[in-house]
Amino acid sequence: MPDNISSSRTLPWFVRSGARTWRCLPAPDEVRAFHAALPGHSPTPLTELPSLAEELGVGRVFVKDESCRLGLPAFKALGASWAVHRTLAERAASGREPGPVTLVTATDGNHGRAVARMARLLGQHAHVFVPQGVHPQAVAAIVAEQAKVTEVTGPYDEAVRLAAEEAAGPGAVLVQDTAWPGYERIPGWIVEGYSTLCAEIDEQLAAQGIGEGPDLVSVPVGVGSLAQAVVTHYRSRPSGRAPALLSVEPQAAACVLESLTLGEPVSVTTGHTTMAGLNCGTPSSIAWPLLRDGLDAAVAVPDADSARAATHLAALGVSSGYCGAAALAGLRAVLTGAAVDERRAALGLDATSVVVLLSTEGTAANPHRPLVPPQQTGSESGKTAAC
Repeated sequence: MPDNISSSRTLPWFVRSGARTWRCLPAPDEVRAFHAALPGHSPTPLTELPSLAEELGVGRVFVKDESCRLGLPAFKALGASWAVHRTLAERAASGREPGPVTLVTATDGNHGRAVARMARLLGQHAHVFVPQGVHPQAVAAIVAEQAKVTEVTGPYDEAVRLAAEEAAGPGAVLVQDTAWPGYERIPGWIVEGYSTLCAEIDEQLAAQGIGEGPDLVSVPVGVGSLAQAVVTHYRSRPSGRAPALLSVEPQAAACVLESLTLGEPVSVTTGHTTMAGLNCGTPSSIAWPLLRDGLDAAVAVPDADSARAATHLAALGVSSGYCGAAALAGLRAVLTGAAVDERRAALGLDATSVVVLLSTEGTAANPHRPLVPPQQTGSESGKTAAC
């Protein structure tokens, strides 16, 4: 059984031992080459923020800034592009009739826009189902990609169900970034697409003199697909440092934390959260085994903490939406408060540790009004990026 060793009653926190010794197979090598050949592709920045290292009591802190990935304000284009490429190639190889197909998906914003962008660029159609709570500007951005949008009066899981029903029709294919029994190949391709992000981090850290990789990676989590990619990358390396891996969710939608606590995948009833892209009630079926065995810890944070983290990152020159800033909010929650020494020890952190925060989206991806006033903090890395 996993070890939940937190003695804090106020922090929704889970930790288990043994994750850093668990191993799995790596992602395929050809994904990186595919992305490198796409028009407009370039690695996203890995920005060092010394003031955060000082605040958190670690050696160095880097933020992987996904505010502009392939022309979109979030990392999702990596998975969508590879999965759509594989899907269309497979259809062509099977001898099916040529001509446009409709790529169907459900989204909290970023994934749907990425699928719609790929459909438009490749001469396909897109139909995107959007659950309640997604900001109208995010919906408008999907419409601007020439996609048909259906707004659902229910949560994310309901939007996924309706998208799957729609994709059962002729000339349609479901391109969903969560999996369930019987629907796993395309979600698996999406996860493979995210491996490019991790490979870039390795190279960027090496350029900073950190050849063995980070000591901890903090990952925002919805259904767990990005976290699955991160676990796959760091738990498949034959040598080098095995970092601690921390997942961060909204308190209103902590399906992975609840599943880890119970030891089996469960669905939770979600509430409203400004971390819209993380507002998911059920872990992906293909992600769950890797999250169960490869994550060191999980934490859930309130919206206000994520908003403060986003404001702080903006003051330091990093554009981060509330979902992206969850990585910082979660790490702050773990490294402060009651039982902090116990949590630091469980994650293997000390004053020399190297930490990577995955800021999965820019402010343009999640256009909510700030919940806290801007901090008057000097920038360490220039102006906030825009996409």
